[in-house]
Amino acid sequence: MPKVASPLLTLSKIEEAANNIKGAVISTPLLPAAQLDAITGATVFVKYENMQATNAFKERGALNKLLHLTEEEKSRGVIAMSAGNHAQAVALHAQRLGIPALIVMPNGTPYVKVEATKAYGAKVVLAGETVDDAKQEADRLSEEHGYIWVHPFDDLEVIAGQGTIALEMLKDQPDLDMLIVPVGGGGMISGIAVAAKAIKPDIEIIGVESELYPSMYAALRNQPMECGGNSLAEGIAVKVPGTYTQQLAKQYVDDILLVSESQIEEAINIFLTRLKTVAEGAGAAGLAAMCAHPERFKGKKVGLVLCGGNINPRLLASIALRQLVRLGNIIHIRCNIPDRPGILGEISTTIGQLGGNILEVSHHRLFLDVSVKGATLDVAIETRDNQHAKEIIAALEAGDIHVSHLSSGEMRF
Repeated sequence: MPKVASPLLTLSKIEEAANNIKGAVISTPLLPAAQLDAITGATVFVKYENMQATNAFKERGALNKLLHLTEEEKSRGVIAMSAGNHAQAVALHAQRLGIPALIVMPNGTPYVKVEATKAYGAKVVLAGETVDDAKQEADRLSEEHGYIWVHPFDDLEVIAGQGTIALEMLKDQPDLDMLIVPVGGGGMISGIAVAAKAIKPDIEIIGVESELYPSMYAALRNQPMECGGNSLAEGIAVKVPGTYTQQLAKQYVDDILLVSESQIEEAINIFLTRLKTVAEGAGAAGLAAMCAHPERFKGKKVGLVLCGGNINPRLLASIALRQLVRLGNIIHIRCNIPDRPGILGEISTTIGQLGGNILEVSHHRLFLDVSVKGATLDVAIETRDNQHAKEIIAALEAGDIHVSHLSSGEMRF
């Protein structure tokens, strides 16, 4: 464990960080979200860190760290390992300050984050399957070339930078009862917790992790838990939290909640459809916890940190469509039909007369599980809701068409 003076981090260091980054990092808005109040039973204020230049909070800590480097250290260049947001933050501000930057990213990092990092002028190396794997390669390169580390979370200057989020939130809304913060390595929640507890000691600090990567949850409970899997929240998919961040979290964080992948997916969709804003998986984790544990937050004034919005557009589109399927706004059906002229027209007319909108059709005669005198018709239909879908299916069956309901994965398009 590092030998450092106690306390590790103070409010004054976080206030100093705020002065350091002022003007170079956006003081993002904290806005009421009545749409979320209705869902969660709490009074919710969202901190829109997805409005930063790199669309994530990581700029705060990265810039504060870079500003503390000596001229000799700047000349050697910096290295970082990241699943994307820290990478972009280091790349952007290193370029602005004239510091060479090398970023090591896991192979599975969304391409939008890789390309954005390169666009900011950094050299990118892809290595390993997780952030922890990428760190091993970054350690090797740092030792070989003498690069200066800009750690994504286990660095006190980085943690202090992330803590400036709490300063802004409590300045804008001093009466918040609790702050909900996504947790990966723990840099953001550590900095936020130190600042918030110093300003308002009775405020609750609640962290949120993916069920697949409960590293800080386990650390706070002193119990081993398995971490691993392909998480939608890759930005917080960290197997081992930092040494500093564990110490600070144990002292200042009140609780850590875990959320499932499906809950994260639902929260991304809520941000998109209700608040008309984009959240990546990590950014939506806090809202996922509020939806999963509404009794924990009911009646409270909650500050919710939307920490990032860097998500693959294809993935975002898929999430939105999957939610429409769940709600019955899009249904997939299979019709067993006689192979005769006009049958397709009859089916489409029935669907259209009832207000259904046909999105896709696939007609099959040659599958061996279909009668030689028949065919199957797979149809994707846009409907108003589940009841509307049932009415369409009932009308088709009344016309002697056998209908079965399919999941999207069973469609033969």
